[in-house]
Amino acid sequence: MNVFFDCRYVRWTTHDGVSRYSVGVVTALAKLTAVTMLINDERQLTQLPDVPWVKVPAAADLREVAMARYLNRLHPDVVVSPMQTMSSIGRNFPLVLTVHDLIYYRHRTPPPDLPLWLRLLWRTYHLMWWPQKVLLNRADAVAVVSETTRALVLKHALTRRPLILAPNASSLVPGPGFEPIPHAQRTPNLVYMGSFMPYKNVELLVRAMDELPGYRLHLLSPIAPEVRDRLEELGVSGTALIFHEGVSDDEYVSLLTNATALVTASFDEGFGIPLVEALALGTPVIVSDIDIFREVAGEAGTYFDPRDRGGFVTAVRTLESEERWSELSAESVDQAARWNWTRSARQLFDGLTELLEKR
Repeated sequence: MNVFFDCRYVRWTTHDGVSRYSVGVVTALAKLTAVTMLINDERQLTQLPDVPWVKVPAAADLREVAMARYLNRLHPDVVVSPMQTMSSIGRNFPLVLTVHDLIYYRHRTPPPDLPLWLRLLWRTYHLMWWPQKVLLNRADAVAVVSETTRALVLKHALTRRPLILAPNASSLVPGPGFEPIPHAQRTPNLVYMGSFMPYKNVELLVRAMDELPGYRLHLLSPIAPEVRDRLEELGVSGTALIFHEGVSDDEYVSLLTNATALVTASFDEGFGIPLVEALALGTPVIVSDIDIFREVAGEAGTYFDPRDRGGFVTAVRTLESEERWSELSAESVDQAARWNWTRSARQLFDGLTELLEKR
């Protein structure tokens, strides 16, 4: 089986969720079967495995409409896209699309880095369910990244196609004998890794810092100047917020391994890869009490109502107990072991095999 995997969403600077998912899955999948990667910029290769690749137009390029006809000439056994929007017009190959979440049906502000025409299309697309249903039903199967997402796809009857569970995971896998840095050696730092979209609810984390003297909130991702200004205008002590404007993987690991906890107050998520990354390093997570975070963190998580700033402050205070922190740290490492790219790629590979056998 030669799987063509769409890697055009891979970022060569700071990963987002789809970028990390693409790299994790394609790297593990390439150990199971032949893979040809679709890229649009050769810088993406710095993040990807050493396997065959083909350069094609970017996903946001208007030439995307003719992508299927272009791929027909390459005779793929199956094409897998980590998104649900790859054009299928005129294709003669099996196609698997991926659904990460249904966030933008509830929070319709599109990602700000998209071109204006695509942001308008994005918003219009999420005003109703039928465009999604049309796209997904034009595929042969649909991959989903969590049980929570699968349940939502079924609830809204988004597709008649078979669903393949290929979960998100983490590339942070400590070696044998790994021991997390103990509570006594940790700093009173809280780490946030994620975007600053409105549904991420970062404002709650920032406002809470005035009620957590001695703690510092590290905001790791790149941030638009106007968003940073807005957060700084909330009146929180200047020493309580640290903006990193993006970090390397080594810096990220260092911050996580020395922090008290990873935190997020998001109202909605498709998975939450940063949770798994923190858990794998024995760093407890303090997160919104939403279904997907319960699925990812299980009993290792500390949960709060994302509308309750006081609830977040109380959750942080519970981890000041060395006994409670150490208990959650040990549970975190065990919980993280459930999420790994090898298992995800195997589930995807098995789903693809079954799909081709039925065809």
